[in-house]
Amino acid sequence: MNASVNSLDVRQLAYAYPDGTQALFGVDLSIARGERVALLGPNGAGKTTLVMHLNGILTAGHGSVTVAGTPVRKDTLKEVRQRVGLVFQDPDDQLFMPTVRDDVAFGPANAGVGGEELDRVVKHALERVGMLEAIDRPPHHLSFGQRRRVAVATVLAMSPEILVLDEPSSNLDPAARRELAEILRSLEVTVLMVTHDLPYALELCERSLILSGGVIAADAPTRELLADADLLSSHRLELPFGFAIPAT
Repeated sequence: MNASVNSLDVRQLAYAYPDGTQALFGVDLSIARGERVALLGPNGAGKTTLVMHLNGILTAGHGSVTVAGTPVRKDTLKEVRQRVGLVFQDPDDQLFMPTVRDDVAFGPANAGVGGEELDRVVKHALERVGMLEAIDRPPHHLSFGQRRRVAVATVLAMSPEILVLDEPSSNLDPAARRELAEILRSLEVTVLMVTHDLPYALELCERSLILSGGVIAADAPTRELLADADLLSSHRLELPFGFAIPAT
């Protein structure tokens, strides 16, 4: 792939649901290859609607979405969905097979990978998230944090261009939160992280976007954005009580 091509380009994206509710009003954003970017915003801002356009679950009413140079269209959905890896907020929505091995193998096997190559892909994906030792365990025997890491592995097994994480720190204890952050920092993949966890955004993403009212209301270095109390307040975002932005 051409390293100069962005992982994601969204241009003037607008979308209204069938009931007439307008969710996006002309979203513009670009994410370069290898960036980790946080997508912030209040409930109802359009974050989920935007994410569902990235792999063609929803079709743009106006504007365009391009993933690594490939426009998201009906005739490109198979390619796009291999390039955009969505990790759901609840890992139990993503894990449905009898063993961890089967869950991680599901995507590549359906893409035609088999035999020794499939075994290699599965083990490599689990190694990347520190879960290889659980390869033959049932997912429901794992802790919530471990299941979330396996969910990430199911996506990594497809070698995505961009990893889209929906509230990755939710319901994690402090140790699991830290472990997941270490894993995400180690991955050589573009990341778009949808989160209300502003300290986690600061920890992992140098750049953040605020989506509010169906448009990109701010796009800045995360530290700079979170230091602007008036900006956060105007978009119903708040840092935890007592949390201060560390000095550079």
